Amino acid sequence: MSILAIDTSSQVSGVAVASEGRLAAEITMQAKLTHSETLMPHIEQALCMAGQAKEDLAGIAVSVGPGSFTGLRIGIATAKAMAYALELPLVGVSSLQALACHFPVPGVRLVALADAQKGNAYRESYAWESGGLRIVDPVSVVPVKEILAECGRWEGRTLLLGDVAEKLMAKGCELPEHVQAAPPHLRMPRAANVAMLGLKKLASGEVSNVMDLEPMYIRRSEAEVLWEKRHPEAAP
Repeated sequence: MSILAIDTSSQVSGVAVASEGRLAAEITMQAKLTHSETLMPHIEQALCMAGQAKEDLAGIAVSVGPGSFTGLRIGIATAKAMAYALELPLVGVSSLQALACHFPVPGVRLVALADAQKGNAYRESYAWESGGLRIVDPVSVVPVKEILAECGRWEGRTLLLGDVAEKLMAKGCELPEHVQAAPPHLRMPRAANVAMLGLKKLASGEVSNVMDLEPMYIRRSEAEVLWEKRHPEAAP
């Protein structure tokens, strides 16, 4: 049973083809090209590399966020269109949980982060226990400075994941003791993780409705906020 997985929740564009216990093909790119330019060619290339016809797929998994508003819309719209046209089950996967799957290591707190703009981050933290991820802190929007201070108060090792960790390292930010950023090749999202989580959901019957699946935004977009400021009479 092979599935196609898509992750466009950040500036990284990822596509993977996988089956239970086997990653057949994966393409990951972090460049200046937009997801709308790269996603469909990458899907075709990944399927070709895996020797997999799209008609023979068992399902499609897609990262639903939180993350980049535009990126999520492109990835989810593509996944929904393919699932509908090919009559395949569709599975939505948390982008933060997929990040945490990089490190199946007990005894480490995994803090998955995605940029929420204006010094904030979408944050969800996990602990790996009994062969699975346990949510320690449910997803919420938190100022990055507050997240770092919070991490500094925890006991034991803490690992930061995601594009916020990438930006902190690029700025040369000094992290609290016992806190470190994941290495660069494991810091950003990967479609392979979306695929493995998607396979588990598909096997357990956790399938999304093609018509109803929506991005997990958590907060409103900046465009919505600005529009309401300019049109207060139309605000709910």
